[in-house]
Amino acid sequence: MERHGFDFTSAIRCLCADMIGRLVELQHIDLERVAINLCQTRKDVKHGLYASLTPLRFEDGAVQKKLRGRRYSVDRVCNRAGQEYLYILSFYLPRFMNTPVEEKLSTIIHELWHISPDFNGDLRRHLGRCYAHGPSQRDYDAQMDRLAQNWLALSPPEHLYHFLVGDFQELVVEYGKVTGAHWPAPKLVPL
Repeated sequence: MERHGFDFTSAIRCLCADMIGRLVELQHIDLERVAINLCQTRKDVKHGLYASLTPLRFEDGAVQKKLRGRRYSVDRVCNRAGQEYLYILSFYLPRFMNTPVEEKLSTIIHELWHISPDFNGDLRRHLGRCYAHGPSQRDYDAQMDRLAQNWLALSPPEHLYHFLVGDFQELVVEYGKVTGAHWPAPKLVPL
């Protein structure tokens, strides 16, 4: 039997779509405007990024920003049809896959939660200097854990997240290889 591999970014996109559809806290997200990115980590160690969200606009959705006296924009990132993405949601493998399933679900929601409620290409901003997570990282993480548990309590189809139950090596053994979309890191463009 020939194995064609496991399309990680497609599986994550289906899972995110279900989370967005079931959790009212995420229903402002238009997943068609979010690129899903597969990144390979150099070393299989526990420390480092598991996932990240890259906004493709500046504060309040601005397309330009003045930095050190010069105006900049961000590289446009578009799908094949030419529709512009507003965010890049990246997963770092194998590191992300080598965590417990509950942590994986919380991590996905953690990154989706960073998307601005205005869905304008900017991050959700909390008051104060710790605008990304608020004054307490522990409280933020606890809130993401609760949202993940709320999603599970809504009885999503198990096939949507079954691939998260094992680790990276188990996916490779089952499917032969893990594939997915790769997006280059957007750069600031001087105007």
